[in-house]
This record gives sequence, C-alpha cells and structure tokens, in this order.
Amino acid sequence: MMQFVADGIVSAALIALGAIGISMTYNILRFANFAQGEILTIGAYFTLLLVSLIGAGIGTLGPVAFGWPLLVSIVFAMAATSVVVLVVDWLLFRPLRNRKAARITLIMAAFGLSLMGRNLVTLIAGGEPQYYAFFIPKAIEILPGVRLVPDDFAIIGIAIIAFAALFLFMNRTSMGRQMRAVSENPTLARINGIDVRAVIRWTWIIGASLATVAGALLAHNTQLRPEMGFDMLLPMFAALILGGASNLYGTILGALVIGLTEAIAVSLGLAGYRAAITFMVMLIVLLFRPQGLLGEKE
Repeated sequence: MMQFVADGIVSAALIALGAIGISMTYNILRFANFAQGEILTIGAYFTLLLVSLIGAGIGTLGPVAFGWPLLVSIVFAMAATSVVVLVVDWLLFRPLRNRKAARITLIMAAFGLSLMGRNLVTLIAGGEPQYYAFFIPKAIEILPGVRLVPDDFAIIGIAIIAFAALFLFMNRTSMGRQMRAVSENPTLARINGIDVRAVIRWTWIIGASLATVAGALLAHNTQLRPEMGFDMLLPMFAALILGGASNLYGTILGALVIGLTEAIAVSLGLAGYRAAITFMVMLIVLLFRPQGLLGEKE
C-alpha cells in the first residue's frame, strides 16, 4: 500500500502544477478554462521539439534519466507556450471580454478551443506515442517495500520549487499583490489604478508555464500523446473544486487528495474506475464542505 501512496504523491505533484493554472484563470478571468489540458500538451510537445534539437542523450544528471537538455527545453517551452496562449487570448478571449460576454460563452469558447487544439496537435505531431528518452533508471528503496526511481524525486523537487516560487511571487511582488486584488474585486482594482490587462497577461503566462512543466514531466514519466492533457483535465478540475476554487493552496491540497485516491484505487485493483472513484470522493467531501477543503463560504 505504501508504494501506491508514494506513486500517488508523484501524481499529485503533476496534477497540482496543471490545476493551479485553472485556479488562476477561474479567480482572475472568472471562467473555467477547459483548454488547460491542451496547454499542458502543447507545452510538452514544445519541450520534445527542443529536446530533439539539443539532444536527449547528453548532459545526464547523475542517476536521473533526463539531463540538462530537458530542463533547458522546459524553460524555452514555457516561453513558447506562453506566447501561444497570449496570442489566443488576444484573438479570442480578449474580444469576448471587451464585449462583456457571459461566463458560459467564455467556457464554451474554451471547450471548443480544447477540441480544436487537440486535433491540431494530432495533425501536426501525429497520434503515435513519443518519448523523451529510453533510459530507465534503477529504482531506489526508500522504505521497506517502497521503491521510487530518481526521476520521481526530481519531479517532486521541481514541483516544490515551482510552488515556492509561486508563493513568493504572489506574496512578495507588486504584480502578485495586484493579481490577488483583481481576484477579490476586479472593478475596485481597476478604480484603484491597477492595470488589469497586465494582470490578465501574467495570469496566462504563469498558468501556461506551470502547465508546461507538468506536461513535460508527465510525458517524461509516462509517454507523450495528444490526448495526454485531456486525460489530466478531470483530475485537475477535481483538485480545484475539492481544495476550494478560490484558494491556490487548496488546489495543491486537493491535488494531493486526488493523487492518493487514484493510487489507492489502483492498489485495490480498480484502475479502470479511477475517474469514478475520484469523482465520488470529491462529491462526498463537498457534501460536508461545499466550499472545498480550504475554500471560503461566499
């Protein structure tokens, strides 16, 4: 059982990285971004492209299967993915915001964008699974009966660094405080001189960057497929709702619960019912705390 718990923690780290972008979009732009899964996938494919150009088999980092080419590629993929997301916002979401479109309109636009993005990725990259590397690292026994590969430790470490950087950004920088103000009351924030457009741009950039990290690490840990982001969409939304849609740190806690729930389902031989079990756990929690684990009542 402890082995599955360890695997669940790794899965939770990836879910949280992707779900934070949904949380920020929901709280600042006021709609549920169903295209977040495709942002995750696009970031992973940008990473694959850059890894291929640099060379996946060089610059290894000790026992970890990936080397510095993957880390460098993730940084450039974060920038490339952010540019794509900002262009899409300028072409689609910004006109809808300027016309005071209803929230359901923004949601449906994001859903349509998700379908279009997934098919476009399949058209360009093909539907066959792809891999960043073929070297399989040796697992390390951390507890009796619990083994993790060095890559799992790297994934958890990178996720912790990303969460710490986000915490510092949101609490120690002027833009972070402005984002929190817009999240609380966009009209009042605008009256007080906050550049809401700049806040929106940074919201997309941070969400896309974290999704790129999640996509690249998930693809490295498993395989890269056009449907990869779509498969992550339900766990990411479940983490958002379970933790409390208005609380970034609640999203991380929700991701931990979802990751552990899925891992326990696998340990019980119910791998095919992971999504249903995750949804059931989310509903049970929400029956007792409708606002989520760390959410606040409206």
